Amino acid sequence: MATQLALHTWTLDTTPLAETLRVMRETGWNAVELRRLDFTRAAEAGRPAESVIELVRASGLPVACVGVELGWMWSQGEERTRLLRVFAEQCERAVALGCATVMSPVDRGTGALRVAAASVREVGDIAGAHGLRVALEANSQAEQINTLDRLRELIAQAGHPRCGLLFDTYHFQRSGSRLPGLEAVAGDEILYVQFSDVPATRLEPGKVLNRLPPGHGLVPFKDIFRLLAAKGYAGYLSYEAPNTAAWTRNPVDVAREALAATRAVLP
Repeated sequence: MATQLALHTWTLDTTPLAETLRVMRETGWNAVELRRLDFTRAAEAGRPAESVIELVRASGLPVACVGVELGWMWSQGEERTRLLRVFAEQCERAVALGCATVMSPVDRGTGALRVAAASVREVGDIAGAHGLRVALEANSQAEQINTLDRLRELIAQAGHPRCGLLFDTYHFQRSGSRLPGLEAVAGDEILYVQFSDVPATRLEPGKVLNRLPPGHGLVPFKDIFRLLAAKGYAGYLSYEAPNTAAWTRNPVDVAREALAATRAVLP
């Protein structure tokens, strides 16, 4: 089966969703990855979540993944209740869109690993009740769960059959991880993949709106994609490349150039 390439809506953040979907189809992307923010923006404009679902359905594009709101790992009280409600809500929307996977970044900040693991089990149960799986993403700029190894430790401690790794090339590279770290991961641990390149210069702690197409930075994409294929990963590859400079350009050019750059490094 040919590699299925998705475009994350954050990549074209300043482009309205309807236009983003049109651009994806016009330039040849296979699917879309949606954020919680795509639904929030619709609500702020007075449109229900169903309007987003109908818009995506009308585009004909499959949905590779639906994002939730981060912060549920160590939150407490009313905020925790709200975040778990949002998680369930996003699961319902994923089901309505025919999508099998929801994703969440890990929490920023620090906390007890056992507490985070218990939270992972809780969201795993929520996702499981909807027939979905949860892909968890390490954040290279987070204080604690900022590497692939630390994320694997959390997921192993949680031990939930619906929860696994979201492998992101940008955070993998920025965290200081290298190919041996990915080689150690079993293929069935990886539920979803996001990708973008890391600039060779002018990196600043905490700032991530500088992501680039493959081949424009430091990530060894050919080796990584070859490894993923060898491990049997056959899911979507989602291009998540928020970049403030790219947001000022024609979205058609951004999407087309990124797709060409991606195809150039695939096995």
